[in-house]
Amino acid sequence: MLLSSTEIQQSGIQFGTSGARGLVTQFSANACAAFTHAFISCMQGEFHFDKVAIAIDNRPSSPAMAQACVKALEQLGLEAIYYGVVPTPALAYISMQDEVPCIMVTGSHIPFDRNGLKFYRPDGEISKADEKGILTAEAEFEAITDLPELVVNHKAASVYIERYTSLFDSSLLSGKRVGIYEHSSAGRDLYADMFKALGASVIALERSNEFVPIDTEAVSEADKLKAKNWSAEYDLDFIFSTDGDGDRPLVSDEKGNWLRGDVLGLICADAMDIEALAVPVSCNTAIEKSQAFEHITRTKVGSPYVIAEFEPLSKDYASVAGFEANGGFLLGSDAIVNDKTIKALPTRDAVLPALMLLAAAKETGIASLVNALPQRVTHSDRIQNFATQKSQGILAQAKDAPEAFLQSLNFSDAKLASLDTTDGLRMTLANDDVVHFRPSGNAPELRCYAESVSIDQAKSLVDHALKQIQLI
Repeated sequence: MLLSSTEIQQSGIQFGTSGARGLVTQFSANACAAFTHAFISCMQGEFHFDKVAIAIDNRPSSPAMAQACVKALEQLGLEAIYYGVVPTPALAYISMQDEVPCIMVTGSHIPFDRNGLKFYRPDGEISKADEKGILTAEAEFEAITDLPELVVNHKAASVYIERYTSLFDSSLLSGKRVGIYEHSSAGRDLYADMFKALGASVIALERSNEFVPIDTEAVSEADKLKAKNWSAEYDLDFIFSTDGDGDRPLVSDEKGNWLRGDVLGLICADAMDIEALAVPVSCNTAIEKSQAFEHITRTKVGSPYVIAEFEPLSKDYASVAGFEANGGFLLGSDAIVNDKTIKALPTRDAVLPALMLLAAAKETGIASLVNALPQRVTHSDRIQNFATQKSQGILAQAKDAPEAFLQSLNFSDAKLASLDTTDGLRMTLANDDVVHFRPSGNAPELRCYAESVSIDQAKSLVDHALKQIQLI
């Protein structure tokens, strides 16, 4: 017999800001089984269920990982409902409606040589306390010696499409030309049907047989150029894409300019008349400057921290939501759209903000809608293969002497106005520019976010800061 806590510890896999992540080589069959047994052990202490849902992204390593998880569920006498390749929010939504736990095999946007597991309770995404419970659970199980065949149930995909198409009139996008950048997104086989059902003409763009690690917070220059070229070539009104597991949107305006995720979230929340928001500290300050919301809470970066604020906010406000700088929108309460109720989905979703943007921009156009917001422009980038321990060491010293740190980055004329250490190191300068460093919770990367009055200035801040910090 094997012990889950021992197998997990020996694997070297840890939880980041969005699930358990690690190298594919670390996710052996027994490691996957250990996480599954530990997760179920924690869930059975709070909920009664006899089924568990599971789905995957398009990574080449995901099917075998799912098979190991299903084998572990069989060992426990539980029925596994396998939904195949679907977006994470599609799996989370149907599981919440069926009141069963679920496991999503995905590494989201990280490179294909890595993967991960996301866990959901019957009532939504697991908490940080649940993560600790999974890591320390001592569930015994038999070693995995064979992997079962998986049969796909298509219900999750159809229910997810219905969730959104039922909110709007079928002519919402009549006359609009929508490009879908498919790459290897887990939702690439769903989105065309969804947009067509709302009246759009759909053009499929660049489906890939290789896994493409799209990061909606650090869009590559190549993807920026692609969008502009596609927009001109196909006369597109809108381009829609997501990250690998379909929970973070990437959308463009009429000219192929990708929107920042927090700007998209702001537009979505405003269009839905959300009263109270929970958003990470890294998000654009246009959220406050718009004066569109009764209350805004700033959190650490990561959906568990955003979700943790929903319950206290719901005590005082009728409609609650959150979003992240990556664009993922979290609906913390039921809401009313077009006199129809949309049920809460407290996990990142890519589709709702995209559709609310299109609905809000139907008369004015997307670019005009964005330009009407307070003009605070953000940009972010990252240093890959930058050891997390090194990042933490640099920022720990910087917190003790922020003025000296600012000078060491050769921001010679800059003056520090305020410092926020909610998550990483967020420096607001006297001219209202913002420079924010934060080690990634998912990979050995150091992220830098900047905010200013123009994209050129924000990009200049990020480029300069990342270049200089590597010299420290």
